[in-house]
Amino acid sequence: MRIFPILAALAVALLLAMSILARPQLMALLGMEAPPAEQSAGDAPEAIAENGAETSPPEAENLVRVMVRRLEAERVDSAVLLRGETEAIRQVDVRSETSAVVESDPLRKGASVEAGDALCVLDPGTREVALAEASARLSEARSRLPEAQARLTEAEARLEEANINQNAAAKLKEDGFASQTRLASADAAAAAARAGVSSAQSGLTAAQSGIEAARAAVASAEKEIDRLVIKAPFSGLLESDTAELGSLLQPGALCATIIQLDPIKLVGFVPETEVHRIETGARAGARLAAGGREVIGEVTFLSRSADPQTRTFRVEIEVPNGDLSIRDGQTAEIAIASEGMKAHLVPQSAMTLNDEGTLGLRLVDEAAVVDFVPIEIMRDTAEGVWVTGLPQVADVIVTGQEYVTEGVKVAPTWQELSQ
Repeated sequence: MRIFPILAALAVALLLAMSILARPQLMALLGMEAPPAEQSAGDAPEAIAENGAETSPPEAENLVRVMVRRLEAERVDSAVLLRGETEAIRQVDVRSETSAVVESDPLRKGASVEAGDALCVLDPGTREVALAEASARLSEARSRLPEAQARLTEAEARLEEANINQNAAAKLKEDGFASQTRLASADAAAAAARAGVSSAQSGLTAAQSGIEAARAAVASAEKEIDRLVIKAPFSGLLESDTAELGSLLQPGALCATIIQLDPIKLVGFVPETEVHRIETGARAGARLAAGGREVIGEVTFLSRSADPQTRTFRVEIEVPNGDLSIRDGQTAEIAIASEGMKAHLVPQSAMTLNDEGTLGLRLVDEAAVVDFVPIEIMRDTAEGVWVTGLPQVADVIVTGQEYVTEGVKVAPTWQELSQ
């Protein structure tokens, strides 16, 4: 029969009804103390425990608890990071300026040379004869100069005599002591004398021009002989063998390639967003890809014109390389020092995204209300991430930031920096 389950259900229902509607009477029936009366609305907002300590207000029990750390901005040295390569401070292809056959033994690549050392010596051929001929013509031209000067002096004296005779004839004609014919003869003599002076001056000019032409011929012959010895323009290393013995060099033909590696340049390209942070003379360091060697130098050049394709600016850093251990074309990671800036060191786990996908941190204000502040990452370290964009002193939520949103009031628990 089903009467017993029905009676049990009724008893349970009666017990539940009494627990809700007549709770004090039920507890008295069972021998239990009734709960203390609820605090009236006019009482103090906070309850006092038996030991005298304040308990949390009732509304705090419904707030989300978060861990907050107070951070203060610090000045951090910043650097512009680039990836570049080493480049020889100088590199030149030494070429011939004349046509001749090489008569010197070749120097092998890798050899060290000093400025002025002979790289290629060419056969002089008839160049010395041409120089002797030009020197002889110069001597001949110089010997003609005294004769031309003497002729000019003689012509000037004749002109002076003719002018005197002309003046005398003119006065005598005025007084009636000389005829018109004598005056005309004096005028003709003066004109002839002037023509002689002009001719003598032309001869002197021609003699002087001959001297200059002969002198130029001598200089040309001497220069042609100087071109027979192709010298190193600066101290460095041979990057190629010099021209082989017996080979014919034409004007423009390669004698050797020489490079200078001390000092050496580090070359990189700076984005236009970072170029304003770099100045000429700034300290810079680099880590070479080969062996991880670190070097230090300073910025010697910063381009004023951007590359039209990449919109980047060329920067050059000069680094000492006395032992020539740094080679041309090595890859390097470059860091250029720039003016420091204020930043906060925050745990990487504290960073979050807002609804728009912006990277930032959630902060609490004096009223324990959450605020979202966008940030920019400056540098990543083992201790945390240096970020910018926060106020000088910031109360950052380091735990629980994913469970609150902007404008929500929270129950903060403060964390020491040592934790």
